[in-house]
Amino acid sequence: MFYDNYVLWSWLFLVVMATTGLYFTRASWLPRFGRVLPATTYQKLNPSFGGDMEAGLSSDAFDLNANVAAGDSRSGLDLQGKKEVLKIMKQESCSFDEARRILMEKRLAMNGIAPDGRPLDPRAVFFS
Repeated sequence: MFYDNYVLWSWLFLVVMATTGLYFTRASWLPRFGRVLPATTYQKLNPSFGGDMEAGLSSDAFDLNANVAAGDSRSGLDLQGKKEVLKIMKQESCSFDEARRILMEKRLAMNGIAPDGRPLDPRAVFFS
């Protein structure tokens, strides 16, 4: 029986060996496909201030230590905001504060507000 299906067994052996080789060398070839593979892989975000700190969503300017030390029982930061900030941090290779600034500038631009806080509407009237 084995001799009758040697082509099938040869292909199966070849596929298993190729898969094994790719698995053990994934550290060298996987980074090359970083842009091809989806950037939004599953990442569980802990709904607490302690989890937010562990995820790197804290800095000197945005300190969550007081919330954790006080035993704050709230659910932590906004889940959608966390996802957006983590995505920016990963794509831009920047710090938490820089990612927050980029996110706020994008949100302001979507609402017709310049980065300095002035409206972009040409009909806006300013009084000094």
